[in-house]
Amino acid sequence: MTEPTPTTSTDLTELDPFDLPEWLGVAEVTWTAESGVRTGHHVRGELAADGFAPLPCDLLAVDEACPVPVADDAVRVSAHHAWQRGEVHVVDSAGRLTLAVPGIRFSADLALDALGRLARAVGASPDRYAARLRIGTDRGRRP
Repeated sequence: MTEPTPTTSTDLTELDPFDLPEWLGVAEVTWTAESGVRTGHHVRGELAADGFAPLPCDLLAVDEACPVPVADDAVRVSAHHAWQRGEVHVVDSAGRLTLAVPGIRFSADLALDALGRLARAVGASPDRYAARLRIGTDRGRRP
């Protein structure tokens, strides 16, 4: 497993879910984690469906700020607003599709919630999405 590269706010560019590959809205899609959901604020993964090239797709908890903020105020505000509306803020981070989620770390429930919101964003039912999670080891959780 490769360690995720620290993400900085300069890496994040907003994406329109309608510009994502069409197969995300029509195929049976599986997201597979490359690192454990408990390992921190950035969980690398990829989306795949039969007959299509895999698409890198990461989860980013945008409120993490130690040792440096992972997202600027504008990205964090957009992520929080999207979440309050039942959506997820979709961004590009160094060429990778990334789901910007409020918080400082992930749980299985939060990862599944983010993926369900992505499914709805591309016009798919969350029932057509599956996830293969890795547990990972807690890294010095803050109280």
